[in-house]
Amino acid sequence: MSFRELHAGQFVMPNAWDAGSAVILAEAGFPAIATTSAGIAFSLAKGDHTLPDGAPAVSREQMFDRVREITAASAVPVNGDLEDGYGAEPSQVADTIRVSREAGLAGGNIEDYDGRELYDVALAVERIVAAREAAGDEFVLTARTDGQLLRTPTSLSDSIDRANRFRAAGADCLYVPGVNDLHTIRTLVAEIDGPLNVVIGLGTSTLTVADLQAAGVVRISLGGSIARAALGFIRRSAEELATKGTITFAADQIPQTDLNQLFARSPKGEH
Repeated sequence: MSFRELHAGQFVMPNAWDAGSAVILAEAGFPAIATTSAGIAFSLAKGDHTLPDGAPAVSREQMFDRVREITAASAVPVNGDLEDGYGAEPSQVADTIRVSREAGLAGGNIEDYDGRELYDVALAVERIVAAREAAGDEFVLTARTDGQLLRTPTSLSDSIDRANRFRAAGADCLYVPGVNDLHTIRTLVAEIDGPLNVVIGLGTSTLTVADLQAAGVVRISLGGSIARAALGFIRRSAEELATKGTITFAADQIPQTDLNQLFARSPKGEH
């Protein structure tokens, strides 16, 4: 089933940050995976999204070096975390979409946040129009609005209005991160005129796949949650080794033989 066809039903799309994590997620049976800008950034010892002043960010070139590794390794369609399209101007967003297609992505998210504030809504719509024109027929364009995630004085109705404007501008899927309660998610499903992506695993949310699908959510992603959990495991392992001299964490490792067999398969083969 194509990535576009998946959006006619409901599916879960976990996020990979390198080729190895992409293969493991595809092996688990998910029909599609996504990249995570956070996971990729953290693997490069850099920050993501709302950065402290002077903190190093991942360039588009660095991000797409990793994206190409992920698409080459994945046996299922890959959706790209494209941040704000790597530029304010619509032409810059369009160019990022073209690079995304060349890199083998089946779709991608464009944010309306520039790292400091939301783009003016008129410009944000122009950016989605440009992205749609560059995307072609098969590339699944997701428009993301970050007002709820940023905890700015952005009302839910404003985020819904932005999402619907983006839908009218050509977005295939809409994404309003930062909403973690079912009542509000049901409101988004009811009032946004298009398939909704919801991210789980942010903060202390206890939402489940079953909860969200019962509420009518089409696509469920995890953002950087698995990558952050993996880094959490590394830190706990290091602390145990440094303070206790024990390695009980080693019980959770995947045997080398299993990994060798998994990674020896053809990247586009039987996963």
